[in-house]
Amino acid sequence: MKNLFLYPLSWIYGFVVYLRNQMYDLGIFRSTEFDVPVISIGNITVGGTGKTPHVEYLVKLLHEKYEVATLSRGYKRKTKGFRIVETTSTVAEVGDEPLQIKNRYPEITVSVCENV
Repeated sequence: MKNLFLYPLSWIYGFVVYLRNQMYDLGIFRSTEFDVPVISIGNITVGGTGKTPHVEYLVKLLHEKYEVATLSRGYKRKTKGFRIVETTSTVAEVGDEPLQIKNRYPEITVSVCENV
């Protein structure tokens, strides 16, 4: 029963993704390019999908060879704007996951900003 309901939704989702990709291909939507390599992880609207463990895995792999920095929204923090996360920061200032990453890898730059 569940499959009968989800199957048409998967086609609708696939069509929407196709249209979005076409918009980029036609230049209606524009990509942003940076002078440094950027790895973007996750969907900012869905929690609990393993984004933070994945970020930590990539930091572990890359931080000894490259200068690594992370940027997060700082979900549920009480502050606004751009902030650099310090090991002395509080969860209220920067959010729990950015602080967790900073405490695990104090040598990398960790920052938060709600307009990521």
